[in-house]
Amino acid sequence: MAKYRKKPVVIEAIQFKVIKDIPCKHGAAEEHNSMDIAGFMNVPFLRVSTAPNGTPEGRTYIEIETLEGTMQADLGDYIIRGIKGEYYPCKPDIFEQTYEAVE
Repeated sequence: MAKYRKKPVVIEAIQFKVIKDIPCKHGAAEEHNSMDIAGFMNVPFLRVSTAPNGTPEGRTYIEIETLEGTMQADLGDYIIRGIKGEYYPCKPDIFEQTYEAVE
């Protein structure tokens, strides 16, 4: 058995997050940064979906086309542009353990 260290590679990433709460007749709606993510990924738009997950708010996510197929990025996840221009979602705890800011 051999041990390996991950090579230092600089990546670009953006976090899927709420940018403001909007009052509405049902309480509050959330505005997400999906247009910023679409620009980051160079796609015209991303649909923000909500699916039941046992909470009244549901689970908010966007779908990302990756090399392994379509994956879902939940609210709070980071979307990473890999070294070959590919995109994939990453959970915030894993992202924070793996990457640090360079700028």
